[in-house]
Amino acid sequence: MITLQKSKIGSIHTNKSNCVQESREEKMMSKAELARSAGVTVQTIDRIEKGCDCRMDTKRKILLALGYQLADRQKLFFESN
Repeated sequence: MITLQKSKIGSIHTNKSNCVQESREEKMMSKAELARSAGVTVQTIDRIEKGCDCRMDTKRKILLALGYQLADRQKLFFESN
């Protein structure tokens, strides 16, 4: 089961299952820079930022590329498993 958290982007409210975009922007990284650092495609980053699910291995790569530890998974991806 995925817990959705409300995120406010400008004046648009969206439900998101992660805060990858917010974390990436806080670190002043482009999607291309994050993709390169994580070893995934820009399209993968784009899909994840839009709330699409991804494999656990991809989540691990993104966590590490953003400077998080694996134990910080719940800070970036809002899910119960």
